[in-house]
Amino acid sequence: MNAGDLHITKVGSSFADLVQERSGENVRRCYYCQKCTVGCPTAYVMDYKPAQVLKLIQLGQKDILLRSTAIWLCVGCETCGTRCPNEIRLAPVMDTLKYMALEEGYTVPEAAVYALHRSFLDSIKLWGRVHEATMLAEYKLRSRDLFSDLGMGLRLILKGKLSFMPERIK
Repeated sequence: MNAGDLHITKVGSSFADLVQERSGENVRRCYYCQKCTVGCPTAYVMDYKPAQVLKLIQLGQKDILLRSTAIWLCVGCETCGTRCPNEIRLAPVMDTLKYMALEEGYTVPEAAVYALHRSFLDSIKLWGRVHEATMLAEYKLRSRDLFSDLGMGLRLILKGKLSFMPERIK
Protein backbone atom coordinates (compact mmCIF):
# COMPACT_ATOMS: atom_id res chain seq x y z
CA MET A 1 0.00 0.00 0.00
CA ASN A 2 1.53 3.30 -1.10
CA ALA A 3 0.45 6.69 0.15
CA GLY A 4 -0.13 7.68 -3.47
CA ASP A 5 -2.77 4.96 -3.82
CA LEU A 6 -4.99 6.42 -1.13
CA HIS A 7 -7.70 8.98 -1.67
CA ILE A 8 -8.91 9.48 1.87
CA THR A 9 -12.57 10.30 2.20
CA LYS A 10 -12.83 11.05 5.90
CA VAL A 11 -12.18 9.13 9.07
CA GLY A 12 -15.51 7.83 10.27
CA SER A 13 -16.74 7.53 6.72
CA SER A 14 -20.06 6.06 5.72
CA PHE A 15 -18.14 3.03 4.41
CA ALA A 16 -16.91 2.25 7.93
CA ASP A 17 -20.46 2.75 9.21
CA LEU A 18 -21.82 0.37 6.58
CA VAL A 19 -19.22 -2.33 7.27
CA GLN A 20 -19.83 -1.98 11.00
CA GLU A 21 -23.60 -2.22 10.57
CA ARG A 22 -23.47 -5.25 8.26
CA SER A 23 -20.75 -7.18 10.11
CA GLY A 24 -21.78 -6.34 13.65
CA GLU A 25 -18.16 -5.47 14.48
CA ASN A 26 -16.98 -2.08 15.71
CA VAL A 27 -14.17 -1.53 13.21
CA ARG A 28 -13.29 1.84 14.74
CA ARG A 29 -11.95 0.19 17.90
CA CYS A 30 -8.81 -0.96 16.06
CA TYR A 31 -5.73 0.99 17.15
CA TYR A 32 -3.41 -0.95 14.82
CA CYS A 33 -1.56 -3.13 17.33
CA GLN A 34 -1.33 -5.75 14.54
CA LYS A 35 -1.90 -8.77 16.80
CA CYS A 36 -4.47 -9.96 14.25
CA THR A 37 -1.87 -9.87 11.49
CA VAL A 38 0.77 -11.67 13.54
CA GLY A 39 -1.61 -14.55 14.29
CA CYS A 40 -3.22 -14.83 10.85
CA PRO A 41 -2.28 -18.09 9.09
CA THR A 42 -2.91 -16.61 5.63
CA ALA A 43 -1.53 -13.08 6.10
CA TYR A 44 1.64 -13.99 4.20
CA VAL A 45 -0.33 -14.35 0.93
CA MET A 46 -2.64 -11.34 1.39
CA ASP A 47 -2.09 -8.10 -0.49
CA TYR A 48 -3.35 -6.22 2.59
CA LYS A 49 -2.79 -7.73 6.02
CA PRO A 50 -5.71 -7.98 8.50
CA ALA A 51 -4.73 -4.83 10.44
CA GLN A 52 -4.33 -2.96 7.14
CA VAL A 53 -7.83 -4.05 6.11
CA LEU A 54 -9.25 -2.48 9.28
CA LYS A 55 -7.24 0.70 8.72
CA LEU A 56 -8.43 0.93 5.09
CA ILE A 57 -12.02 0.54 6.29
CA GLN A 58 -11.48 3.36 8.79
CA LEU A 59 -10.06 5.51 5.99
CA GLY A 60 -13.03 4.80 3.72
CA GLN A 61 -11.01 2.92 1.09
CA LYS A 62 -13.90 0.88 -0.28
CA ASP A 63 -12.63 0.45 -3.85
CA ILE A 64 -9.18 -0.73 -2.76
CA LEU A 65 -10.66 -3.29 -0.37
CA LEU A 66 -13.33 -4.66 -2.67
CA ARG A 67 -10.65 -5.30 -5.33
CA SER A 68 -8.32 -6.88 -2.78
CA THR A 69 -7.32 -10.54 -2.62
CA ALA A 70 -7.18 -10.34 1.20
CA ILE A 71 -10.94 -10.57 1.62
CA TRP A 72 -11.01 -13.82 -0.37
CA LEU A 73 -7.99 -15.39 1.33
CA CYS A 74 -9.35 -15.07 4.87
CA VAL A 75 -10.26 -18.58 6.04
CA GLY A 76 -12.49 -17.40 8.90
CA CYS A 77 -10.48 -19.21 11.57
CA GLU A 78 -11.17 -16.42 14.13
CA THR A 79 -7.53 -16.31 15.31
CA CYS A 80 -7.59 -12.54 14.77
CA GLY A 81 -10.60 -12.07 17.03
CA THR A 82 -9.05 -14.25 19.72
CA ARG A 83 -5.86 -12.19 19.70
CA CYS A 84 -7.46 -8.74 19.41
CA PRO A 85 -7.35 -6.73 22.66
CA ASN A 86 -10.50 -4.91 21.49
CA GLU A 87 -12.30 -8.15 20.57
CA ILE A 88 -12.78 -7.21 16.91
CA ARG A 89 -13.66 -10.36 15.00
CA LEU A 90 -12.27 -9.82 11.53
CA ALA A 91 -13.86 -12.91 9.92
CA PRO A 92 -17.37 -11.35 9.83
CA VAL A 93 -15.82 -8.13 8.51
CA MET A 94 -14.08 -10.05 5.70
CA ASP A 95 -17.33 -11.90 4.91
CA THR A 96 -19.15 -8.57 4.75
CA LEU A 97 -16.54 -7.21 2.34
CA LYS A 98 -16.87 -10.35 0.17
CA TYR A 99 -20.63 -9.94 -0.07
CA MET A 100 -20.28 -6.22 -0.81
CA ALA A 101 -17.80 -6.98 -3.61
CA LEU A 102 -20.17 -9.52 -5.16
CA GLU A 103 -23.23 -7.26 -4.77
CA GLU A 104 -21.44 -4.37 -6.45
CA GLY A 105 -20.09 -6.45 -9.34
CA TYR A 106 -16.39 -6.42 -8.48
CA THR A 107 -14.32 -9.12 -10.17
CA VAL A 108 -12.81 -11.64 -7.78
CA PRO A 109 -9.04 -11.27 -8.29
CA GLU A 110 -8.29 -14.98 -7.93
CA ALA A 111 -10.75 -17.22 -9.78
CA ALA A 112 -9.51 -20.36 -8.00
CA VAL A 113 -10.01 -18.73 -4.59
CA TYR A 114 -13.58 -17.84 -5.48
CA ALA A 115 -14.17 -21.38 -6.79
CA LEU A 116 -13.00 -22.78 -3.44
CA HIS A 117 -15.17 -20.28 -1.55
CA ARG A 118 -18.29 -21.29 -3.52
CA SER A 119 -17.51 -25.01 -3.20
CA PHE A 120 -17.04 -24.65 0.56
CA LEU A 121 -20.36 -22.83 1.01
CA ASP A 122 -22.20 -25.26 -1.27
CA SER A 123 -20.91 -28.21 0.76
CA ILE A 124 -22.17 -26.65 3.98
CA LYS A 125 -25.53 -25.86 2.38
CA LEU A 126 -25.90 -29.44 1.12
CA TRP A 127 -24.58 -31.43 4.08
CA GLY A 128 -24.78 -29.05 7.06
CA ARG A 129 -20.99 -29.20 7.34
CA VAL A 130 -18.01 -29.48 5.02
CA HIS A 131 -17.73 -32.86 3.33
CA GLU A 132 -14.22 -32.86 1.96
CA ALA A 133 -14.67 -35.28 -0.94
CA THR A 134 -17.66 -33.52 -2.50
CA MET A 135 -16.24 -30.08 -1.79
CA LEU A 136 -12.93 -30.98 -3.45
CA ALA A 137 -14.65 -32.60 -6.42
CA GLU A 138 -16.80 -29.51 -6.95
CA TYR A 139 -13.77 -27.23 -6.54
CA LYS A 140 -11.73 -29.22 -9.07
CA LEU A 141 -14.57 -29.01 -11.60
CA ARG A 142 -15.05 -25.27 -11.06
CA SER A 143 -11.36 -24.45 -11.24
CA ARG A 144 -10.86 -26.79 -14.23
CA ASP A 145 -7.77 -28.19 -12.51
CA LEU A 146 -8.76 -31.84 -12.36
CA PHE A 147 -5.49 -33.73 -12.10
CA SER A 148 -2.88 -31.60 -10.31
CA ASP A 149 -3.57 -33.17 -6.89
CA LEU A 150 -4.49 -36.65 -8.07
CA GLY A 151 -1.50 -38.35 -6.40
CA MET A 152 -2.20 -36.74 -3.05
CA GLY A 153 -5.90 -37.57 -3.35
CA LEU A 154 -5.13 -41.24 -3.98
CA ARG A 155 -2.83 -41.35 -0.94
CA LEU A 156 -5.57 -39.82 1.23
CA ILE A 157 -8.09 -42.39 -0.01
CA LEU A 158 -5.71 -45.31 0.54
CA LYS A 159 -5.00 -44.16 4.11
CA GLY A 160 -8.71 -43.79 4.84
CA LYS A 161 -8.44 -40.03 5.34
CA LEU A 162 -11.00 -39.10 2.70
CA SER A 163 -14.51 -40.46 3.11
CA PHE A 164 -16.84 -40.75 0.14
CA MET A 165 -19.97 -41.18 2.26
CA PRO A 166 -21.04 -37.92 3.88
CA GLU A 167 -23.22 -37.76 6.97
CA ARG A 168 -25.92 -35.12 7.13
CA ILE A 169 -26.20 -32.92 10.20
CA LYS A 170 -29.71 -32.88 11.62
